[in-house]
Amino acid sequence: TETPEISSLLFSNGSQAIRGHDITVKSYKVESRITSRFAHTTVRSSVVNSGSKAQSIGFNVQIPKRAFISNFTMNVNGITFVGSVKEKTVARNLYAQARARGKAAGIVRANSQDMETFKTEVHVPPGSNIEFELHYQEMMHRKLGFYEHSLYLQPGRLVPQFQVDVYIFEPKGISMVQTPNTLGEQFTELIQVTSSNGKAHIVFKPNIQQQRKCDTCTDSAIDGVLTVKYDVNRDSNVSDGHFVHFFAPSELSPLPKNIVFVIDVSGSMWGVKMKQTVEAMQAILDDLTVDDQFSIIDFNHNVRCWSEELVPGSTIQIADAKKYIENIKPSGGTNINEALMRAVQMLVKASNQNQIDPRSVSMIILVSDGDPTVGEIKLSTIQKNVKRVMREEFSLFSVGIGFDVDYDFLERIAMDNRGTAQRIYANHDAAEQLRSFYSQVSAPLLRRIQVQFPENSVSDVTQNVFDKYFRGSELVVAGKVLPSDSDTLTSFTTASAVSLTHQQITKPAALDFVITQNGLRVSIVKNSHVKITINNNIQVMVLLHRVWKKHPVNVDFLGIYIPNDNHQCLTLTCDLTGQFSTEPEVSVYDVHEGLDPLKKEATMEVKGNKLLVTRGWQKDYRHDKKRGSNIYCWFIHNSGKGFIDGHYTDYIVPDLNSFLQTP
Repeated sequence: TETPEISSLLFSNGSQAIRGHDITVKSYKVESRITSRFAHTTVRSSVVNSGSKAQSIGFNVQIPKRAFISNFTMNVNGITFVGSVKEKTVARNLYAQARARGKAAGIVRANSQDMETFKTEVHVPPGSNIEFELHYQEMMHRKLGFYEHSLYLQPGRLVPQFQVDVYIFEPKGISMVQTPNTLGEQFTELIQVTSSNGKAHIVFKPNIQQQRKCDTCTDSAIDGVLTVKYDVNRDSNVSDGHFVHFFAPSELSPLPKNIVFVIDVSGSMWGVKMKQTVEAMQAILDDLTVDDQFSIIDFNHNVRCWSEELVPGSTIQIADAKKYIENIKPSGGTNINEALMRAVQMLVKASNQNQIDPRSVSMIILVSDGDPTVGEIKLSTIQKNVKRVMREEFSLFSVGIGFDVDYDFLERIAMDNRGTAQRIYANHDAAEQLRSFYSQVSAPLLRRIQVQFPENSVSDVTQNVFDKYFRGSELVVAGKVLPSDSDTLTSFTTASAVSLTHQQITKPAALDFVITQNGLRVSIVKNSHVKITINNNIQVMVLLHRVWKKHPVNVDFLGIYIPNDNHQCLTLTCDLTGQFSTEPEVSVYDVHEGLDPLKKEATMEVKGNKLLVTRGWQKDYRHDKKRGSNIYCWFIHNSGKGFIDGHYTDYIVPDLNSFLQTP
């Protein structure tokens, strides 16, 4: 038997999963298992060299850029070759050496916006059986309100056994799962989704006939992305002495923004790049509101400002800015350093002159397609210059357009200054890519977020201070829980914004919010209580009281309580609560036996009214929220008529949105 010669090479283009002539692909299977926002994906393929000659057969898999390849094996005629993961520079050297010696090797190469391609090739004699298996892992990141798991499916030919399975397990429950139509209309009905409680299963298993481009075609129509989007119930996890705290509030109003757009208009931006940038900026500018402030700096070898100062996002200003951008004619070199310096100076000037709302978020968005060629051209120096002048309350976001941009530099300069970077490729949907990136940072909800824990309650805590929180994203804090007599771990999350948040973690966890504005502080503790504080001295507490689900009479109810130590009466309120911020003058007399020998009756005189009252035991839940404590009190009949102002129906709010599910 001829001994197979193993070799490898890196393709410069082409994205089919299986490459080769006169080959038979017996199976192609992809399986992803996502548990607690962590995905483990396995890609397996079985191929036969059905030709009459030895040939090279390639295996290509596109994987997310943030993914980590944990294992790769290749079995050739029963002989298994196991790959190893190396640091990037080491991997490149080993790959070159292996290729020179004719050995098996694989390497990852970036070639798309969010994906990298793992490629390997093996040279085998006719009749050989080859099995490829690749494992990779990734941490899911929440963007625009959901987690998105993408699987690139490009088998390149019809496959008898083709199957994709995505299993999702989220211990706290899955709130939403969907599969957008990203593979094409003919496959919409073939993607099956089943879900229950905290589990979901997505399966895509087309037969050969269903894979065809047409009824008589021999080409596969499967060439695209299978996308799964889902979101979870966001309670915190405490397990085995560890905790994970997920923080993603949504019902908050966006903070005002101060944005300086810094746009590269050098000669290399001429044509499609500039056209698509203008198209994207049209939509981005329309997103601004009158509460936002903005300006535009465009640069080549020179730096120009559409406005020397920040201006409000009014209709007139936005229209003028659009016209300015439309008239830009790219030419000349690239002076990134000077452009960024001017942008920072603009924000600093506005801040020093108190033109910036202290609640607002200030950011610079840099759009560029090349390396600096004018002015300061040393990347490390530009990086230091920007970091030196940027204030802590400012952020820098970078967008790199095209294949030739130094994306590593743009990413470093953004990460240095509390921002993120995105690479955008100048193809048909580049404008949409730019708009999508902007949408991820266009709705800041909180600033200066800090998650704190009681002293000696936790250790080994991950990052717990965050500069900003944007709508649709998520902040995650994890760590160890130290031994304690309590089974409850409480954390306090503070933020510089119109709202503060508070989180309590138990088994199961409870989630609190504290929504503070204009002297009114509302603390909401999930499944427990609401505390309303006005001007730090007036307090009202509303407790949620649960009863036995099968109780024949009683139901869950809200109890309203006013602490005795209120420092100020609600003199300006006339609602049900305000009437009793101070106790009314009450006299009770003529106590006598009632119909029930255990409950005496009497006459109560209050507010000029004489009322029949009954003595009995009631529950007070202010101290014992679960069981309550028994107190002896007077019960007022007829729904409190004569004791409260007006009739009880006067205090019922019509059309109040309820948290209860309607039938």
